[in-house]
Amino acid sequence: MKPDSCFEFPVYTAGERAADAVIHAIGVIAGLIGASWLLVVTAGHASATEMVSLAAYGAGLVGMLSASAAYNMSPPGRRKAVLRRVDHAMIYVMIAGSYTPFTLNRLDGAAGLPLGVAVWVVALGGVALKLFASWRYERLGFVLYLGLGWAILSVAEPLWRSLSPTTLLLLAVGGVVYTVGAFIHTLDRLPYNIPVWHALVIVAASCHFAAVAREFTMT
Repeated sequence: MKPDSCFEFPVYTAGERAADAVIHAIGVIAGLIGASWLLVVTAGHASATEMVSLAAYGAGLVGMLSASAAYNMSPPGRRKAVLRRVDHAMIYVMIAGSYTPFTLNRLDGAAGLPLGVAVWVVALGGVALKLFASWRYERLGFVLYLGLGWAILSVAEPLWRSLSPTTLLLLAVGGVVYTVGAFIHTLDRLPYNIPVWHALVIVAASCHFAAVAREFTMT
């Protein structure tokens, strides 16, 4: 995206806009309920580190869903241009937040802490990129999204030892769905590609939420 196209936005049909609105409403409401439930259920037995990491995860999830809804439901104009940057930046926060409960509480320090720090450093760099130079490095931003998402493979062996098969499956399925959705997002000529992308985001996020809930609420 070039600087002179910052106020240019895709044009969608009425059906696409309606479908996207419904999907966003479901996502934001489910995210708020799920994140709140997770903190309430774990409050009685979780450690301080677990609570902080779960709060970071919940904030990233709800923040990403809310930013997406705010951007996609806003009319074209300066505010929508700003919200687009925030929307794209919050994806990095969501990815890093999704790592945090596992890197701080399930992986041992030799594997978890370095990965967690690296993910957050790259994510914050991605946030800065999207907020201040989003039109310059679109391809880099896309690569960073996917790279961060699959960086978990760098600790595959300790992850395999630390998590149950069900949790691992949920994380893997969520990652695959996110990846498929990301490529559908690039298919501009495909009807309803944006609502489909957002629906797949909710499916993938639900898989990862189930993984987090399984690890931290089933004591």
